Amino acid sequence: MQKIKIGQIGICHEHANGKINSLRKMGDVYEIVGVVDDRYMTGAKFLPADLMKPYEGLKFMSEEELFNTPGLQAVTVETPNTDLVPTAMRCMERNLAMHMDKPGGENMKDFAKLLKGCEKKNLPFQMGFMFRNNPAMQFCLRAAQKNWLGDIFEVQTSMNHNYGGAEYQKYLSSFKGGIMFNLGCHLIDFIAKLLGRPDKVHSFLKTAPKIAENPKNCCLAVLEYPLATATVRASSLEVDGLNNRRLKVCGTKGSIELCPVERFDGKPLMMELRLLEDNEEYKAGNHTIDLGIKNDRYLEQLLELAKIIRGEIKNPYTYQHDYLVQEICLAAAGYTKWRK
Repeated sequence: MQKIKIGQIGICHEHANGKINSLRKMGDVYEIVGVVDDRYMTGAKFLPADLMKPYEGLKFMSEEELFNTPGLQAVTVETPNTDLVPTAMRCMERNLAMHMDKPGGENMKDFAKLLKGCEKKNLPFQMGFMFRNNPAMQFCLRAAQKNWLGDIFEVQTSMNHNYGGAEYQKYLSSFKGGIMFNLGCHLIDFIAKLLGRPDKVHSFLKTAPKIAENPKNCCLAVLEYPLATATVRASSLEVDGLNNRRLKVCGTKGSIELCPVERFDGKPLMMELRLLEDNEEYKAGNHTIDLGIKNDRYLEQLLELAKIIRGEIKNPYTYQHDYLVQEICLAAAGYTKWRK
């Protein structure tokens, strides 16, 4: 099968190195034609120490040179957060399929214009929410769809960490919505897929004491549904927070609990499933589900993108879903007032 010609615009997004590493593992699926260095862009950046290492041996070029590459089919947009949507707009105008990293910018109008353009042109558009192909999250969505959990009344999530030191706090201070804008969006994407549109969204954006830049680094969002509530917590100050990120979904017939939400340390991802009744796959009672060992966060999502581009599958996440997620994210991060 012919390889998909793909380029990457940006090396400055927090996930940029991970994306290019995954693409380089997929030499039978993608041909990486070039990379655009975006360090000149003005958006806030939090750069890793090994910024350039994943790109060794790849061809660097200008954005225009990339767009003019014969046969270019797709682009991964990995610029700083506030440069993502303008960059993706330029890709859309050139009829390119794309994977755009999160979040969808600080302006709903611009993101809506991007989605509308992609929909009108029927362009494959994939948001880089990293839990979409997480096996535990997929299990949870399937369990809810099959009614194993009954009526869901509570969802608890945490996106905490404790990395980056003072530089990360300074980085967060660049966004009005702080860490809820930067990281809470991943879990909001999952909640929107699970429960749909909330009735109300409440935002609580706090700053931990003794941090000069005043970043919103201890945040909570509460999403209200007719018969349920969902909470999203995001903090950059929890000791060992990365390994204690969690998800809990409670329903009238069962619950699912996951902590950590992902791992890439050679150990399997484990999840707790508790059931009141038997179903077609599990007996009533408590089960520890082994979801296997994962070594790459992004590979399966990028493989899914290839299948969408080739017309083998439909995108499981619609333009309408992406619009809803962005609406919720901006309200949860204090940019907008929620309108039902």
